[in-house]
Amino acid sequence: MVLPRHQVQGELSPLPAIRNIIAVGSGKGGVGKSTTAANLAVAAAQRGLRVGLLDADIYGPSIPTMLGVSGRPDSPDGKHIEPLKAHGLQIMSIGLLVESDTPMIWRGPMATSALSQLLNDSLWDDLDLLFVDLPPGTGDIQLTMAQKIPVAGAVIVTTPQEVATLDARKALRMFEKMEIPVLGLVENMSLHICSSCGHAEPIFGEGGGEKMAAEYQVPFLGQLPLQRRIREQGDAGVPLVIAEPESEAAAAYQQVLDALLSELAKRPKTRGTLDLNLA
Repeated sequence: MVLPRHQVQGELSPLPAIRNIIAVGSGKGGVGKSTTAANLAVAAAQRGLRVGLLDADIYGPSIPTMLGVSGRPDSPDGKHIEPLKAHGLQIMSIGLLVESDTPMIWRGPMATSALSQLLNDSLWDDLDLLFVDLPPGTGDIQLTMAQKIPVAGAVIVTTPQEVATLDARKALRMFEKMEIPVLGLVENMSLHICSSCGHAEPIFGEGGGEKMAAEYQVPFLGQLPLQRRIREQGDAGVPLVIAEPESEAAAAYQQVLDALLSELAKRPKTRGTLDLNLA
């Protein structure tokens, strides 16, 4: 199964080894963006797609921990680096190149240069999808993404609460101004179900993500639960969709992925690409 290349923003062209880059943003931290990106990437790999995950959070990389990878990547020629592989993914992060407790005390230009190198100097191997886990906010990294990196679409992660959707709105507007299509919005931590008694409670409120999607006329890709096992598996380096593939939470990630691929398929394709039957 091969995904076609889809149109990217501005005058940029898709990268030779990557057919589609999907940016995953949030506008604020703490909403589970990295956990969502990791589980969606693994879910896509489980479908037979060739998938990569780039950790673009230069100051606070978390993808190596969530995917259980460590060690420095190899460089076959002293100029390029081989992404690490785990769970069917090709993975790259600044966290693989420095010690885990080393702070990146860099100004914006250094951070954006590092992102460009992680993307362009990595030997990605024929990817259908590269998920890019963006840092929180709307700063230098996001600006570099818009100006220099050919993005097929963006996904915005929020929680239902108003304080989260306020920042998610800024992220959405940022992508719109950068001419990057927003493929949809994901509402994370929508409902907590007690593991002891089964009581369901919307701790962070109800309907905030769906309401925001309707207000800005972007697709609502679905809801993800607030569940202890999701956090535990992220800390253990084995995403939930691998550790508990038959669980309701894993099914929720798969449903979000279905919606994401459906929205991507609606985007214009570049010339000379084959269509994909998602049926």
